[in-house]
Parts: sequence; structure tokens; C-alpha cells
Amino acid sequence: MVKGTEFLPVSRDEMIDRGWYYYDFLVVTADGYIDHPSFGSAIIARLLEGEGYRVAVLAQPDWHDAGAFRAMGKPRYGVLIGGGNLDSMVAHYTVAKRRRTQDLYSPGGKLGFRPDRPTIVYANRAREAFPDTPIVIGGLEASLRRFAHYDYWDDKVRRPILFDAPADLLVYGMGESATVEIARRLAAKTPVSDITDVRGTACIVTDPAVCRYHEVTCPSFEEVQSDKTAYAQATKVQYDEHDPIRGKAILQQCQGRWLLVNPPQRPLNRQALDRLYDLPFTREVHPMYAEGIPAIEEVRFSICHNRGCFGGCNFCALAFHQGRMVTSRSIESVLSEAELLTHDPRFKGYIHDVGGPSANFRHTSCRQQKEHGMCKGKSCLAPEPCKNLDADHSEYTELLQRMRKIPGIKKVFVRSGVRYDYMLQDKNKDFFKELVDYHVSGQLKVAPEHCVSSVLDYMGKPHFDVFLKFWRQYQKLNESDGREQYLVPYLMSSHPGCTLNDAVELAVFLKRTDHQPEQVQDFYPTPGTMSTCMYYTGIDPRTMKPVYVARDPHDKALQRALLQWGRGDKRSLVIEALEKTERTDLIGFTPDCLIRPVKGEKYFGLKPEERQQPPKKKKDGRPPKPEGTIHRGRRADGQKGKMSPKKKAAFAKQRAKKADGGRKDGSKR
Repeated sequence: MVKGTEFLPVSRDEMIDRGWYYYDFLVVTADGYIDHPSFGSAIIARLLEGEGYRVAVLAQPDWHDAGAFRAMGKPRYGVLIGGGNLDSMVAHYTVAKRRRTQDLYSPGGKLGFRPDRPTIVYANRAREAFPDTPIVIGGLEASLRRFAHYDYWDDKVRRPILFDAPADLLVYGMGESATVEIARRLAAKTPVSDITDVRGTACIVTDPAVCRYHEVTCPSFEEVQSDKTAYAQATKVQYDEHDPIRGKAILQQCQGRWLLVNPPQRPLNRQALDRLYDLPFTREVHPMYAEGIPAIEEVRFSICHNRGCFGGCNFCALAFHQGRMVTSRSIESVLSEAELLTHDPRFKGYIHDVGGPSANFRHTSCRQQKEHGMCKGKSCLAPEPCKNLDADHSEYTELLQRMRKIPGIKKVFVRSGVRYDYMLQDKNKDFFKELVDYHVSGQLKVAPEHCVSSVLDYMGKPHFDVFLKFWRQYQKLNESDGREQYLVPYLMSSHPGCTLNDAVELAVFLKRTDHQPEQVQDFYPTPGTMSTCMYYTGIDPRTMKPVYVARDPHDKALQRALLQWGRGDKRSLVIEALEKTERTDLIGFTPDCLIRPVKGEKYFGLKPEERQQPPKKKKDGRPPKPEGTIHRGRRADGQKGKMSPKKKAAFAKQRAKKADGGRKDGSKR
């Protein structure tokens, strides 16, 4: 199957086998070594190899001893450090800050192969091992922590990561272009201290005048640490300028020095992406691991066809890492990869996913972006789609149709998630039908996240009526073909702006539609997101207005329990939540009730015998009006609908004036 037959060297012996007595770059990763284009460290290593450099890989080194970093000798040009595909703290801890039981990116899925915050730890060991060698940090962990940031696990604002990781440069976002430029300058003997102007990088400077771009200054580390309003202001600046076309450099002062964050790199164009995925990856776990690495199984027979996301979800770090400008591979490149997979003896005929950050994005959201960049402070899709949105699935439809025809492929699934709001904007419904007919494996997963409009506004998601419209169309398409396929909605509890009353409304919807989620995601405040800023500050950085935040673990448990109202172990929490919100009408025997009382519990709803009794009629035979009804002739504020004689006379006088035309001369208006 594989194009490549050799892994990059991971030891001195493997270097000698290649005839190497020196090498140029050491790529250090916190994940186990998987030579696959779904893993950032593998991409960077293969890219540098393709540029003609000798590259060695050091995966999950012993972080207690700098000697582990010297095992292959000193690299000629530099050490490149990444914290892994998944943020290490998220990989190690649940949202409740409990230690996880496995690490899918480590051998055998076991814990203990990497430290917390490995980017910082590895950079310190590398500096001990190579005092004079340039060190560059990158990847997700460094990218999202490039500015002063709130750390959920320490519950405090930490310094920009470069102030804790003794590296010379930080590469943020999808770092291929920046890494190649840095490598070329280092190979040309440019001192790393002079490399301060590469787009998509950050560095520490003593004089902000070295910045070569138009710049803005955001509040300092000291300010955002002590003032939550300043933190929200800094977040707004950082998001506003994160654009490869119109974005400016950002300066942030920290403890007497300056963090200089240059504007982002432009995303790789289609040709560059095609070349990247055509590099000679072995697409395998390195054989030095006897137990393998579980993370490979999720991507082994999946294909990534795009980058970037203009969806704009505030709780997602993609916008701050990959960026909002979407690029994609050519159809031919993707089909070539699919054909390659068919030669794997383990391939059973099923492509598990043809996706990316959002599977059905293939191009920028509008034609103006390539020239002017993304609109500042605006979302392409929420709360309503932009009038300039270019919703077109024709190329993605063609890609999937052609992939299905490749010999050896039985089924092609789309599992990474589609943006249903974007789908609905496409006037051509061919993709929707294609998706339902050919690319759903029994269940289609989508992410409405909530049903209350105010909560969705804080999330940056479309309002719930959009999801309901999509759901109806999905059901209709399945019913027309006699298919039994389901829609699985991803839901989130305790997002900033979500009150306990809002959680009750979501529970009512789930009950009404007979949905009982097995798992519910609590909001997880990870670095670099708008929502994390809201969580920490209690301020929406877009408006600078206060926002409610459920921080107490018990308050969050109540919200989560409501979304799992049918589970017996959540019963007491659900009852407590309904009592707190004065919604005990949802405890009873009627179909819309969430909880059925049992013997010994408080009784809130009507008893069955009470509910079955017909209502008593009035003497005239008419049934009584239900309690709470606003009667005809009576306004909702309780005022009587009948006018007094005095008011009647005043209104009659006004009508008479109008009949005369309203003017002294009798002319009409």
C-alpha cells in the first residue's frame, strides 16, 4: 500500500544505516511516532526531508534527562518541538480535572509516556542538551498559548508560552510555510536572533521597533492577569487580527520584554496541499512499538481533504489555529490517496471518512476573502448566513461520486461532521440527497449544541429553527427511500451564557423528541477560544457585556443531568434542578414530564386519577377556561379591556377631527 518504505531515523544506529554521520533537524514530538499526514510532527518532518534536509525524529523522549535529547548527537540547524496532535492537558484530564485512564496517542494507549505541558518541558530539556542550538516550538499546544492565556487546570492566567519554554521562535497555525522559511534562513547561517519577521511566528524582543509590519498593541500580561476586562479586550484584538490578508502584528508586553506575534501565514494553496499529501509517508506506526498506537485506527482509512473552518463556533480553537479561510486538495489528489488505501491488505472496502474540520467545506465562504480577508468581527453563518455566502457543494459531490467508483471501494462515509446550516443555503439539493443515499453509516452526527437562542448566540451557532428544518428534510429524504437512518445531535452543557432554565428547555426538547443522549459534553475551557474568555472573565469579548457562567461543579452537574434526564443515576439531580427553576410541573405522569414520582417522593404533578377526570362544566354548559389563560377583553398586564365613558368620548372626538381632514382649512393630508 504505502508510498514510503522507510521511517525517518529514530536512533543513532538508524542514522548510520543510512550512512548519516550528521543530521540537520531534530523533530521532537509528544506523541508516539506515527508517520501519517494526520499527525503534525510527521508532516513537518517529511516536508523538511522533501526540502533536502536530513531529519531525525525523537518521539516521547525521557523528559527527566537531557541525555535523551543528545542520543543522536547535535543537529546542525535546529530542534523543532511539538506538543502532539491533541492538547496534552485535554489528553490527560477530563473537564472535571480527573486523570484519564488512557492516552490514545501513546503506545498501547497507556499513560505516562509524556508529561503535562510537554512543549515547555521538552524545550527546557533541549536547551540543557543544546545551549547554542536554535529551538523552535510549534503545534497546537504552542499555537493556542502564544499569548498570555487563562489556564483552566491551574485556574490562573499564565504567561505567553515562550516565556516558560526557552525557545527562540514559536510557529503558530498550520506551520509548513513558516517552518520551511525558518529552515532556509538557518541553513544560510542567519542568526536565529535575526529571524523576527517570518509570518506565522512569534518571538520575544526587547525593542518592539524590530517589528516589520503594521502592528497593534494588546493589554500586557500584567494587565490581563489582574483585570478581566483587559483580558477580554486582549482576546478581541487577537481574534480581530488573526487574518492572513488584513491582519496586523500584535505586541504584548510581559515582565519588561515584548512578545511579538507576526501576522499569520497565508494558507497553503491547492497545489501546495497536493504536494504535501504526496510526500512518502509510510502511513504506519513505527515498528519499535510492540503494542501499537491506538490513534492510527481512527485515521488509517480516513482522508482529510480540507483545512480551515469559517463556521465560527466560539468554543472551538480551530479559528485561532488553522484559521477561518478554507483551502482544499484537488479531487485528483484525494482520489489518489483513496486508491492507495485500497492496496492495504487490511482494507475491507470502507473509507471511514472524507472530511476535515467541517467535512462539506471546499472553498472560501465568499469570493471577496482571497483579496480582502475575512470580515472583521463578523461570522459567515451565525446567527444568520451572510448574504455573500457562496454555498456550493458541487465539487464535494463530484469528489464523493468519483471515489465510490474506485475498484475495491464499497462504501464512502462522511463522519467528521457536516455544517447543516451551510448545506441548507445551497439551492442545489443534490449533495443532501447524495449524503443520505450513500454516505451515512446508519447515523449522521451533527452539532446543534443547544436549543435556546441566547445560548446559541454565545456559542456562535445558528438558531435552533435551522437545525429543525434540517432534521425535517433529513427525515423526509430517508422516508422517501425507505431508509432507517438516524440523526445524532451533539449537545453541550454549561457553556457561558447557559442558565439552569436554559438547560431545562433543552431537556424538554429532548423529552419531546424522545432523545436520551448517552454522553453529554460539558463546556471545556481550553486556551485560545472566545468561550474560554467568557468563562474566565464573565464578559463577552465581542460586546464587552457581562455573561452568566456556571463555574461551580454542582451547578454544572445539574445542567448535565438535565440533558440525561432519563438516567436513573441522574434522578436526584434532575429533581433538584426542576425545584430550583420552579419547573416542578415537569415532575408527574403527563407525557411531557421528565420525572415520574415514586413512592416516598414529593408529588408535584396531577395524580393519574385527577388527570383522567373531565373538567367540570359551568351552568351554561361551557367548559371553564384554563388557569393562566389571558381572557378576551383583558390585556396581559391585567388591565380591563372595556373603556370608561370618559375615554370613549375622547376617542370619539379624535375620530371626528380625522373625519374633517385634521387641518383647519379642511384639506386632506
